[in-house]
Amino acid sequence: MADIFDRLLKNYGPIGQHRERAHGYFAFPKLEGEIGSRMKFRGQEMIVWSLNNYLGLANHPEVRQADADGARDFGLALPMGARMMSGNSNHHEQLEAELAEFVQKEDSILVNFGYQGMASLIDVLCSRHDIIVYDAESHACIIDGLRMHAGHRYVFKHNDLEDLEKQLQRASSLIEKQKAGGILVITEGVFGMAGDQGKLKEIANLKNKYEFRLLVDDAHGFGTLGKTGAGAGEEQGVQDQIDIYFSTFAKSMASIGAFIAGERKIIDYIRYNIRSQIFAKSLPMPLVIGNLKRLELLRNQPALKEKLWENALKLQQGLKERGFDIGKTDSVVTPIYMKGGVEEATAMVMDLRENYKIFCSIVVYPVIPRGHIIYRLIPTAAHTDEDIQLTLEAFTAVKEKLDAGSYKTNAIPDMAERK
Repeated sequence: MADIFDRLLKNYGPIGQHRERAHGYFAFPKLEGEIGSRMKFRGQEMIVWSLNNYLGLANHPEVRQADADGARDFGLALPMGARMMSGNSNHHEQLEAELAEFVQKEDSILVNFGYQGMASLIDVLCSRHDIIVYDAESHACIIDGLRMHAGHRYVFKHNDLEDLEKQLQRASSLIEKQKAGGILVITEGVFGMAGDQGKLKEIANLKNKYEFRLLVDDAHGFGTLGKTGAGAGEEQGVQDQIDIYFSTFAKSMASIGAFIAGERKIIDYIRYNIRSQIFAKSLPMPLVIGNLKRLELLRNQPALKEKLWENALKLQQGLKERGFDIGKTDSVVTPIYMKGGVEEATAMVMDLRENYKIFCSIVVYPVIPRGHIIYRLIPTAAHTDEDIQLTLEAFTAVKEKLDAGSYKTNAIPDMAERK
């Protein structure tokens, strides 16, 4: 009999295998100070492009006050227990009602975390007879929810409507053959890596041809897209065609928690059957109070979204003018596509941080194919023109070094030696 731990220690995984070299610098870095466009990393001030604080609410004075008042008035323990048993409150129900109204749905239910919420939502919606058709670039929370699904699942190429139709045809044929089940299509309002919106309008139009329900994860669209900020569905004019709308508080609202919105009867079914909430402690009251304030600001201060987009467009236009490939983003998420190996990417990240004081996220192999590098910049309403200009200059400089092969010869020291 093998020891489970022996198997684990022989293979730490594609990311974990680099832990000793990367920990504290490339993985699990520590940003310190007030949340904003500039924070400290290893004692040095950095321009930070890695935080989803889209509207700059994390340190908004009214938000900080609401958070403090919530903690003072209720403490972190209240309400005790799961919502169904003893953890409900008027404030929880108020937040659900206001969220539903904001995203133009009949009702909503709070969940404690976005990741856990999406995984458990898929579980509660689908039986073993149901078929799920999903976008190939869906977030990990969707993929993990699919792993719990006992029925069939078909993936369609990213935003490829022709392939989606093929999978819908396959799903429809199987439903007819087994004489049981239905079809759930899952996509995202904004894909968080590439920044492109899901083709919600075109997918919704397929309802005229195929019978299915549509679930949209709009984590990056909520608060950033649409006339009122209600998300990608509002932006594309099909909010009413989204059967289940899902989003998290972790992005535009800079908080903890998430919500599911839709038809009142369906939300009520979810409320009484979603195991991850029935058997989990209720969202603490200070978070609920703070989220009510955040939603109020999101609704009533459109200047926050306007500033976010002003900064995003300045950054994106500046990158394009300098010859950078930012793909097909039509959101504020700003990817930068480059060519190079892992060692080159590592050296470039260090150069950006140590010499240009720029902190941003990077993706390399094995997450994406060998030879490719993706930087993901997240503009916020808190960034300044100076932040943007310095960042553009820094990326221009490091791109010249990358193209010249300078990073191929630079030895990368063990990060433990730099502590």
